[in-house]
Amino acid sequence: MKGRKAEVERQLERIRAGADVLVGEEDLRARLADASGRPLRVKLGMDPSTPDLHLGHTITLEKLRIFQELGHSPIFLVGDFTARIGDPTGKKKTRPALAADEVRRNAETYVAQVRKVLDVDRAEVRYNSEWMDRMAPADFVRLCSHYTVARLLERDDFAKRHREGVPISLHELLYPLVQAYDSVALQADVELGGSDQLFNLLVGREIQRNYGQPPQAVLTHPLLVGTDGKEKMSKSLGNTIGLTDPPEEMYGRAMSIPDALLPAWIRLLGTGRWDDLLPAVAELEAGRGEPFQLKQTLAERLVERFHGQGAAKSALAHFQRVVRDRELPDEVPEARVALQNDGRVGLLDVMRETLGVSSNAEARRLVQQGAVELDGARVADPALRLGAGSYLLRAGRRRFARVRVEEG
Repeated sequence: MKGRKAEVERQLERIRAGADVLVGEEDLRARLADASGRPLRVKLGMDPSTPDLHLGHTITLEKLRIFQELGHSPIFLVGDFTARIGDPTGKKKTRPALAADEVRRNAETYVAQVRKVLDVDRAEVRYNSEWMDRMAPADFVRLCSHYTVARLLERDDFAKRHREGVPISLHELLYPLVQAYDSVALQADVELGGSDQLFNLLVGREIQRNYGQPPQAVLTHPLLVGTDGKEKMSKSLGNTIGLTDPPEEMYGRAMSIPDALLPAWIRLLGTGRWDDLLPAVAELEAGRGEPFQLKQTLAERLVERFHGQGAAKSALAHFQRVVRDRELPDEVPEARVALQNDGRVGLLDVMRETLGVSSNAEARRLVQQGAVELDGARVADPALRLGAGSYLLRAGRRRFARVRVEEG
């Protein structure tokens, strides 16, 4: 008996590590101590609102992996139905719902990316369209009857928008209920999420009770601040490091984060992995230590984790050559761009076509930040138009292209 109790406390210690909030701890302890030894069903849902997962997603994925390591049953839920609703958590306005084909394309990439953290072959991968697409209207009305609009408006972002007179669409109010019903369909014992998901996860506990199930324990984790040092990591803000980013890009973007982010990044991304770095973190927080060296170690470990040791060494060499020593990479992509009707082509258009810049707005911002060079000279005018010829174009520290502008 003592041995079982010690094992329960050991598991709880690993489960709590790095977490923000744990609701239902006593129930969780009882389930862990259950003499039947039934593995817990641990749910983590992510909506495929974009095709790429980023480092912020790995915090809860890593906790799901720890549950798997402890002998429990991890469930990775792809929210292909909820992505079509759009959860505005943490946002001040409605997030547009995605079309079904866009959601499907994004979802196809998720499982491959999750494999970088979780043993998918020993996990349950589910899609909430399995039950939501089949739900009869009467059953959906029954689900809605279990919660009040007043309670939904208690959610922080809804409450703020309501106070400010910002419209809230009815479909947004349904999102927490659908997420909650996922826990019913999966009979979840535990649900994981970021700190911004606490309200939705607690709704899941209540809805499970209404459907005659024991309520799930809720475990939330802090959000990772993005590379800009200001907002949570988000694809829409362009402050992410993606799990599929090339090694050199991953390394370079990690090296670009503000020094102030280092302690949180190392603690959140390296829980149980990088304890050897904690003394250096403590030194940095005490006003001592060398942030550049610690940042370099962080960048190497991130690349090694997702691409392997060889890629980490190559990324370090690339960074030293291209960024520190300001040399060109061994291979600079070449591209051709057609002249427009006036015999010239806009710089912003060229950047989109050759450097993978997502939009004219992003390209303009890079120019205004002084991050764009043409043949080694910094560009100050985002309205610049290029005539026919060959150019070496550079944006930031890591993006290069040899561009030939000519008639189409």
